[in-house]
Amino acid sequence: MLDAEAEVARARAEGRRPIRVLAYDAPRARLIAAGFQPVRLVAPRLSATPRADAVMGAAEMGPRGRALLEALIDPAQPDVPVLITQADSEQPQIFAALRELGRLGEPVPHHVHFLDLLHLSRPASARYNAARLAQLDNWLAALGGTAPTDVALAEAEALLARQADVLEGMALTGTQRLDLIAMTAILPPQAALAALAEVESAPLPAGPRVYLAGSAHEGSEIYRAIEAAGALIVGENHAWGRRMLRGDTCPARIDSAERLAAWTAADIARSQPDLVLHLSLDGDEAAPWDVAALKRALPQGLRFELLRCRSLPDAQLADKLAALIAGRAEAPPPPRPAAPKAATPPRSPARSRKALSSTGDVNAYQREWFASVRQQVADGAPFAMVNANAPQEILRALDVPFVVNQWWASIVAAKQQSRRYQGLLRAHDYPGDVEAYSAQGIAAAFDDDAENAPWGGLPKPDFVHAVASSDPTAKLFEQWARETGADCFIYERTIDPRADLFSDWWAQLPAHWDSVLEDERVDLMLAEIREVIARVEAKTGRTFDPARFAAVMDLVNEQEDYYRKTRDLIARTVPAPIGLVDQMPATMVPQWHRGTEWARDAAKTFYEEVKARADAGLGAVQDEKIRLMWVGRGLWSEMGFYQKWEDSHGAVFVWSMYLALAADGYIRELSGGRDPLRALASRVICMGDELRMPTWAGPWHVHEAQTHQVDGAVALQDADPFVIRALRAAGIPVLELTADNFNRENEDGAAIDAAITAFIEGPASERAEARHART
Repeated sequence: MLDAEAEVARARAEGRRPIRVLAYDAPRARLIAAGFQPVRLVAPRLSATPRADAVMGAAEMGPRGRALLEALIDPAQPDVPVLITQADSEQPQIFAALRELGRLGEPVPHHVHFLDLLHLSRPASARYNAARLAQLDNWLAALGGTAPTDVALAEAEALLARQADVLEGMALTGTQRLDLIAMTAILPPQAALAALAEVESAPLPAGPRVYLAGSAHEGSEIYRAIEAAGALIVGENHAWGRRMLRGDTCPARIDSAERLAAWTAADIARSQPDLVLHLSLDGDEAAPWDVAALKRALPQGLRFELLRCRSLPDAQLADKLAALIAGRAEAPPPPRPAAPKAATPPRSPARSRKALSSTGDVNAYQREWFASVRQQVADGAPFAMVNANAPQEILRALDVPFVVNQWWASIVAAKQQSRRYQGLLRAHDYPGDVEAYSAQGIAAAFDDDAENAPWGGLPKPDFVHAVASSDPTAKLFEQWARETGADCFIYERTIDPRADLFSDWWAQLPAHWDSVLEDERVDLMLAEIREVIARVEAKTGRTFDPARFAAVMDLVNEQEDYYRKTRDLIARTVPAPIGLVDQMPATMVPQWHRGTEWARDAAKTFYEEVKARADAGLGAVQDEKIRLMWVGRGLWSEMGFYQKWEDSHGAVFVWSMYLALAADGYIRELSGGRDPLRALASRVICMGDELRMPTWAGPWHVHEAQTHQVDGAVALQDADPFVIRALRAAGIPVLELTADNFNRENEDGAAIDAAITAFIEGPASERAEARHART
């Protein structure tokens, strides 16, 4: 394969303007028309990534993303510009990581541009793209390029089309075709055409005809392994293959599983394979959600094989591929030695002790409310399922009952139904362990076990709404809608592309949201919210009342202000009046109901009860010695976990993201006649950034740790690595746990308890002693 870095050096030596491009959806013709040579940057498979590992960690970013980041940290040619798009959910993280590393003074490319190119076919998305492409043109001009005229664009597109025509007309093995496609994404168009003209055709080898589906292949290593096993790759449906030639570059993260299945079926009719081989490579979370649609679209009798490869060494992967192609069953692994019989039975989840009566009140209300929702739906009411970051308040204003998807997942976990629900998903060709926290709603669609269904079971939704915030989200919700007949709307996820970004968002957003956020992003989300309102109105016959919605938003602001008062009270009070076992449910249950008087009043009661304890000098632990923060999703299935070290060590978990984000992330002041719908849009576009995006998440967690007088942080495996880095840089000890908040069945609970105990008795105690000495 052509060496991209060598081509960059050669281009510079010959006076061309190379630009590194990370994604297949980059507008290559536009770059060429502006006088640049796009050179694709790919991730060498299974390469060592020590610098990226130190920055991001394995939990936050997969092997491909870390390999790309590795190539961009401290680059050999830092003045070569880099263009990054939103082709997958890792690339915004790469951009944000580079932005933050640059802010911290570490070596990164000098010129990095994030092109937030969208792919859903909507007028609002087209307007958004036009604005972002204009910004790209300005950036290219600042680098010495020219404005891409219509004539120059047409000429560049014609050159790329000629490349595609030449490649389509050649008799090639799959490996040859993929390598040549890669070449055309690196060389200047005329040079690529000349190189194609020198390729000599040869008879294609005989052997089983294989069609590759699933993850994108940026290198030809796996192609070579397949064809070395005697097969011939006759087609593929990933975006670095034949689809690349014709500009069908919709990213996997937003591409419809049904559309891709239809495209693949048509391509299979052309290529006539003997075997369709679906590969999910290196932790790809989008590809597994295409399998069910693809299997439905394939011709009857066509052999289909599925293989999920999690960073398998190439030699081991080659053996598996050879066995699949030959139709051989793999030898079963040797039996594991019998585990010694446990001296004691497996531990049961520890029960929590509540300090507040309001905590029990909200939990009781939630049960009654869910039963009422089930009854309303049984009586004919419409029903919606929404992801936690979707704009729920419009449904509240339309009086459409809804359930938040992540709350439902917490109920499935709490009722110990996670394994059964995984089985239901797999039985219908959906992955049981990919985005599992968001997949429990679609699993419920297959649950006909009335006795074990959590809380009586989830009603069938009429609407499913989500923001495309992860690679599998759009596919998951599309398939959920197909299985239930629901109307599906996926809100675009946009990324702030600014090179300089404020880091004190908690001080900026509540009052100044309309000036500190980009109009382009808010305008797009506002247009999508209005489209959803129109769709719900059309399907239900209900009418959206702006005055009713404004009242909902006022109630939300009142509710969140009580959370802010409560958070601030806990932060400054020693001993902390409550811990997480009261904070989390007292916050999150009313949050699912925000915009109602009940939720506002529940938040008020929560504050008043906490204040009464603080005024009386009552603490979660009266002899409080150590204050801890919990970083990441909560352990909803075992809330008693947070109290295990209170009696033995005087250690109290005083902080989690739930109350803190409610306090800082939701309030949008509406004074001065500001539009409530626009205010809602401004909140939605930021949801998630506060917790996981570099420059946003790290400074906030440090601010919260310092104001809460925290002595140590315990972080779950999904915690953002820049948060861990920022906390440690601020002198706050951090313990990282390899635990999953949702599925804890294979967890070594004793080892985790021992690790936390050692952390409390070591670094956390040392910091606590220093804090006590200062006071």
